[in-house]
Amino acid sequence: PRPASLKDLASPAYKGFISIPNIRSSSTAWLMVQALVSAYGEQEAGCLLHGMMENAGPHLENSGSGPLKKVRAGEVAIAFGLRHQAVADRKAGLPIDYVDPAEGNFMLTESVCVTDKGAGGNPLAMKMAETLVRTARPGILKVYPVPLYEGENFREDARSSNVKAFPEPLTVDLLKRHQALMN
Repeated sequence: PRPASLKDLASPAYKGFISIPNIRSSSTAWLMVQALVSAYGEQEAGCLLHGMMENAGPHLENSGSGPLKKVRAGEVAIAFGLRHQAVADRKAGLPIDYVDPAEGNFMLTESVCVTDKGAGGNPLAMKMAETLVRTARPGILKVYPVPLYEGENFREDARSSNVKAFPEPLTVDLLKRHQALMN
């Protein structure tokens, strides 16, 4: 059956039919864990992750794009991965569809920071940061079409129906806690 949530992927009905990324090597997996923890709390999220990993078996992937590659190759029927890749595959005519999970779509954003070091700093640092934002950002939007700034446009199919943000700051300690849930 077509899943409507991440929780569905822990059902034994999906054993051998799914692929998910591994949080030890994929930030995409961390987004999946954030969605589960946010919706169900850490204890239940850990149980659901255990079921999902059992169902994935050898299809636990080291990259966020690995699970969708497994679907493209016909090795599994369902993958957790980056939404924009599935949207692009569908637009390209591949027999792939996508679901915005009930728990929400979480995302990571890129950042540019310039530290003011006074007279000892590099005067070109701010110009470099501005170049990244103004010149590189349009290219990023083509690959990862998630608008962040006022005035940015996006394709309607790029918009998730259920965007969410994790309620805690994304720290190294939080990542370690979430990694422990997948162990």
